Amino acid sequence: MAGSMVSRRGFLTGAAALGGAVALGGCVSGGSSSSGSGSTGKLTLQATLSTPQPKKALQDIIADYKKQQVTLNFVALEQFRAQLPTYLNSSNPPDVLTWYAGSVARDYASKGFLLDVSDMWEGSGACAKFSPALKKLSTDDKGRQIFVPTSYYWWGIFYRKSMFQKWGVEPAETWSGFLKLCRTLKGKGVVPLSMGTGAGQPWVASGWFDYLDLRINGATFHRDLLAGKHRFDSPEVKDVMKAYKELLPFIDPKGKSLDVTQAVTPLVQGKDAMYLTGAFMTAAVPKDAADDIDFFRVPILDTSVPVAEEAPTDGYFASAKSKHVKESKQLLAYLASPAAEQKYIQESASSNLPTSPKVDTSKFSPLVQKGIQFLNESKDLTQFFNRDSSDELQTTADTALTKFLDHPDQVDKILTAWQADAERVWHK
Repeated sequence: MAGSMVSRRGFLTGAAALGGAVALGGCVSGGSSSSGSGSTGKLTLQATLSTPQPKKALQDIIADYKKQQVTLNFVALEQFRAQLPTYLNSSNPPDVLTWYAGSVARDYASKGFLLDVSDMWEGSGACAKFSPALKKLSTDDKGRQIFVPTSYYWWGIFYRKSMFQKWGVEPAETWSGFLKLCRTLKGKGVVPLSMGTGAGQPWVASGWFDYLDLRINGATFHRDLLAGKHRFDSPEVKDVMKAYKELLPFIDPKGKSLDVTQAVTPLVQGKDAMYLTGAFMTAAVPKDAADDIDFFRVPILDTSVPVAEEAPTDGYFASAKSKHVKESKQLLAYLASPAAEQKYIQESASSNLPTSPKVDTSKFSPLVQKGIQFLNESKDLTQFFNRDSSDELQTTADTALTKFLDHPDQVDKILTAWQADAERVWHK
């Protein structure tokens, strides 16, 4: 879709950072903190962070903010996603909320929900030096900037180096090699793949769908599919599901009761061998295992298809109905500042990458340095299913892929229903 096709070098020269699995907020949930003694009224920042270290990092950043008093609320991801339109359209909305750049932000902007922050991208504004690709991802269909990106990260197949050495296996580069690797691991009594689709987070299953579509049909087809230019019951998507079905015998069934973060634990424990997920997963890895984490690219299925990777961009937007417009922009500028980005990445143990070109990335871990190079070598970058489409379309994917994981033999029926559900979203 428009805005999601990112120049890899342009993206990395200005990059993106603050909150790997950050998401939205609601009225109350998960605790709050406030800071400052400002006289302009209290601001509300709604965020979704499920891991202790990132939550503490954001709390510390807000505690350092002195311009206004800020109440920070944490809300569960799926609750936030479901209620976000209500939050934004309420008579007394949260002032600033965490969410995603790209199509999903443009979707909310098209409904008149988001504050115009174009001035922050001009002159000496906080985002003025960010890359053109980031500006494109933060721009709505009317040409206004409605988003402040503060982090981006890569997706890959993560594993423990010591465990691979113990099992006598190596990362695979091709699909046939990857399936052979999975069979070998299973033969050793190891669960090949972790995947946390439980605890109200069925969206995790879209990770494999995205990547298999990127590897089989390419990034352009994938974006067009999510924009309604192709059908979910097409032969191309059936090819994707055929490859997905090959993975099912190797996916840990216990993942249906774990969320995206909890599914890191069996990987760390050596019960599961690999996990396709975002680099935010490192925040859930104990310090004594952090240096043992590595990743490799989702294997190639068709060498004629240009290699694309997922590089989701996170950050903040403000409600168009905020009663504190000036103060909200000041908070957004603070969150996007080099100091705040640096503090968040270091304190959260996150593998996110900063958007500010003034952050010194040479201070980050070897894994992050590898992630930067990894994205730089990619031919194209996408975001993630809902970020390249909308939260409403993500719901159709959640329904379809959950059914597929349970009943792969009904794939044709599932894809037909998926197309019908998607059409209702596209034609609203």
